[in-house]
Amino acid sequence: MSVRLQHIKHHIFAANQCAEMTAPLLSPLTTHVLNTGRGIPAANMNLSLYLLDATSSSWNLLRTGATNDDGRSPGLISKEAFIPGVYKMRFETGQYWEALGETCFYPYVEIVFTITDASQKFHVPLLLSRFSYSTYRGS
Repeated sequence: MSVRLQHIKHHIFAANQCAEMTAPLLSPLTTHVLNTGRGIPAANMNLSLYLLDATSSSWNLLRTGATNDDGRSPGLISKEAFIPGVYKMRFETGQYWEALGETCFYPYVEIVFTITDASQKFHVPLLLSRFSYSTYRGS
């Protein structure tokens, strides 16, 4: 963090908020879930990250968590643990909509993607409504 930013951060945020805001920069893989039906971030959505074991063709769970108030899940994976391979992010969309008192068509969404160059940064957002979803590779 730059000296200038370090100097002014206490005037703007509590120290723990600054740490949370910078945490996504440490992870080479990020996500952001947006509830496009309401035009808001999808807060408190449970998600999990998996890596495919090429030998056994089974998914190894790397991390579970939930999106924060901004619809993000900071610190999905460390740079050291991020290796080339096939990954899967599973979003528990049915639980999310149920907590809002609504039904949905998709009880969960799984996004599977291949990482060939783990030195790059990857952003995998999920745009979600009760009856549709889309995703793309961001940066």
